[in-house]
Amino acid sequence: MTDIAVSFTMLHISLLLVAAIMAFILKMRNKSQIHYVFLSYLFFMILWDIGLLMETYADLFEWKTYNFYLSVTHIGLIFTPLAMLLFGLIFARSKIVFTKRYLLLLIIPALSAVIYMTNDLHGLFYIKYSLNNSETMPGYYFLVHAVYSYGCFITGLFFLIRTSIKNSGLISRQSLLIIIGTMIPLIVNVMATFNLAELNAYATPVAFSIAVVMYAYAIMKFNFLNIVPIALKNVVDLISDSFVVLNEEMRIVDFNRTFADMFEYFYRIKRNDYFPDLLDVKLKMGINGDELSEFITKARKSRKAETFERHIREGSFDKYFMIEVTSIYSRRNYLGAIILLKDITQSVKDLQTIKEKQSILMEHERLVSLGQLVGGIAHNLKTPIMSVSGGIEALKDLVAEYDESIDDELVTGDDHHEIASEMAGWLEKMKPHCSYMSDIITTVKGQTVQYNTPFLFSFTLDELIKRVELLMKHELNKYHCRLNVSSEIDMGTKLDGDISNMIQVFDNLIINAIQAYKGSSGDIDLNIKKDDNSNIVFTIQDYGEGIKEDIKPKLFKEMITTKGKEGTGLGLYISYANVKGRFGGNMWFESKEGEGTTFYISIPETI
Repeated sequence: MTDIAVSFTMLHISLLLVAAIMAFILKMRNKSQIHYVFLSYLFFMILWDIGLLMETYADLFEWKTYNFYLSVTHIGLIFTPLAMLLFGLIFARSKIVFTKRYLLLLIIPALSAVIYMTNDLHGLFYIKYSLNNSETMPGYYFLVHAVYSYGCFITGLFFLIRTSIKNSGLISRQSLLIIIGTMIPLIVNVMATFNLAELNAYATPVAFSIAVVMYAYAIMKFNFLNIVPIALKNVVDLISDSFVVLNEEMRIVDFNRTFADMFEYFYRIKRNDYFPDLLDVKLKMGINGDELSEFITKARKSRKAETFERHIREGSFDKYFMIEVTSIYSRRNYLGAIILLKDITQSVKDLQTIKEKQSILMEHERLVSLGQLVGGIAHNLKTPIMSVSGGIEALKDLVAEYDESIDDELVTGDDHHEIASEMAGWLEKMKPHCSYMSDIITTVKGQTVQYNTPFLFSFTLDELIKRVELLMKHELNKYHCRLNVSSEIDMGTKLDGDISNMIQVFDNLIINAIQAYKGSSGDIDLNIKKDDNSNIVFTIQDYGEGIKEDIKPKLFKEMITTKGKEGTGLGLYISYANVKGRFGGNMWFESKEGEGTTFYISIPETI
């Protein structure tokens, strides 16, 4: 009797605790599916506890509603295992979609409830029922109910324990709470069902209540229901990067599905395989076992990740990887290494495409510049060619005149000297025109050198400015603009690099300055000086329309033009790239709408 009194008291305490936990969860905000199924579990536990308590009170005080309380008890008892199964299932999968097939789970509990309610007619559920389990005589159907209940309970228990271990480890406090909390009612229920010990009807619900308390502690202490209850294995299987974990002996401990799927083309990965042998024989990762051992050793000594790239190409398999080797330590003890493979195939291909397109665009801009150059040269060559052609015609006339005068007795020596003097005069007139054409040809030849030619040479400021003036002469005259050059430093100062590339930069900036005047005449000032760091600074200033505010942030960063169909947007973009990449300098600008623009180019002086 004392044991029954203790159990009866514990049942009261259990009911209060379960009710308190239920109230706590009901007050929680943002409840998810797992919260609601846990609430259903608590609800059926409360029915079970209340029913048993009221059975006892009805028996003591001879209440006429005794059978009603028995029904309440058994509704809780019948549906608690199903709630336990759903709780464990949702904990393992985070969320489930309740389809029609889940209704099948209700068949046995619903049938059990009907059979229990009509038990007086057939005795299939109980032949005899008592609060003392040793006196209870189950019916034939009770075995079906018991098998179903244990199946639900054990399956739910399996999901809970397995998922908790995968989420937080076997010996974590959360896992231990769940394991102990689920084992207690399981053991008590088995002992009660098979009469392995003298237990009363209160023992099982009290044991379940203890489990609920432990779950509640896990909820409040370890945020049990607020974590995303997805096993770590499921998470890492979904990430796009592949990895393999090796132990100290370089055998495979674990790997994710991405790794297995990616290298299934070569070999079906298995745990405990010796990874270096796979690299040497099976996997074509562009690295052999010895090289991997070296990387692992480096990572082990430095305790930092070792990273390298590999191109794996075998048959239809063609991928680029960024491979990272990281050592695993537990305090000071070396445990193994993680090999992480990031697929960078698309990034590499995109970079190759960008380089190819950039090369095409740069060559296009170069051809555009060359077209402008040739147009200007053609115009500039017309005058000297016409002059030389006129001189040649004059010389032909003088030669004919001289030839006729050879046998003419009237022609004196002075006449011969006069003819020779006129010839010499025409030759002198033709000489500067020929020299001018020679300079233009030399300049054009330099500008048509391939863009990717190595530039292991230098040039002087004087050479640079003379070529710029020569090449821009036609454009400046055509639009009635004046290029005013001033220098605060010695024009013999040298710069490292290809003069053709720097001429292209200046030509582009001067053409932009000319176009800033919209067809009107104007001045373009080109000044050369040194800054405080002894860098040579070129300033190209116009007094035209200026650059709009919405365009300024995009210059040098995007291929943008304000000239519509007449511009490509490549000029400044490539000029900036030339100054930064080929001369190690810098380029910037200042501009104000309606007042003009100033471009600055800073280049290190040759030492």
